[in-house]
Amino acid sequence: MNERIPRIAVTPPAFCNSPSLIAELSSHFPNTVFNEKDRYLSGSELVSFLADADAALIGRDSIDAELIRSLPNLKMISKYGVGLDNLDQDAMRQASIELRVTPGTNRRSVAELTLGFMIGLCHNIFSGSEELKSGSWRRDGGQELTGKTVGIIGCGNVGQELVRLLQPFQCRIMVRDIADRNKFCRQMGAVTATFDEVIEEADIVTLHVPLTEKTENFIYKPVFAKMKSSAFLVNTSRGRVVHQGDLHQALTSGELAAAALDVFAEEPPTDIDFLQLPNLWVTPHIGGNAREAVEAMGRAAIQNLVEYFNIKK
Repeated sequence: MNERIPRIAVTPPAFCNSPSLIAELSSHFPNTVFNEKDRYLSGSELVSFLADADAALIGRDSIDAELIRSLPNLKMISKYGVGLDNLDQDAMRQASIELRVTPGTNRRSVAELTLGFMIGLCHNIFSGSEELKSGSWRRDGGQELTGKTVGIIGCGNVGQELVRLLQPFQCRIMVRDIADRNKFCRQMGAVTATFDEVIEEADIVTLHVPLTEKTENFIYKPVFAKMKSSAFLVNTSRGRVVHQGDLHQALTSGELAAAALDVFAEEPPTDIDFLQLPNLWVTPHIGGNAREAVEAMGRAAIQNLVEYFNIKK
């Protein structure tokens, strides 16, 4: 007698807009349902969508204890993307829901966006474009990224990829991480440093840390006070690792020269005054959404489901 085919529910819009990923997952799991809303789901809408699922392929949807209690059939979550801050892992363990992840699959995409931000900030690409569109012809070419001191806070998959991308620029690269990165830094010509050393000495500070209780709002007013007034801040990790109100103040007071953000405390952001600051450059959390990264994350998430349910290819 044939076993029942597992029912899979897929929420990430990027995955659900990829014909190749839809076809590949459906070939393994014909009983798959895809989110057709072109946005993330939440609350009762998300509960209804996941209600009959044996497993879910989840992106940035909030999976909390209350939602988990409403999903007694759910056995496994395959995480699309690398951040886990939207998942209540304690509640998942208590409900015996297995979690499988896709580490490192979007590291190149996020690192390239970070490098693009750095070059854009240094060469006044963003501000020059806005000025020219408004009728101003001000030929301020900024400065070279080459030779600058770059401080990387968090040197996991994305941070290490960024170190590799920075090699042709002959930067002085300072790394702060909770893990021992001395061997990697020696190989790449970078140096490990304390948090304060990175903050105080870097021309560009870039953040690549997960959102945890320890990192939430850990970049705040006293940190900005220690940074060079000519420094740039780049954040492509998680929005809530930076205190947005303190960053707003630092950018308006001249305490910080400029910042570039791909992530926000609230997504989508609603603080229009903040978004319209002339020395703030923003993108809508696209760091991991390059086509190649979408496909790589998707294939890895599918493989997690295949392995969990032991489906023969």
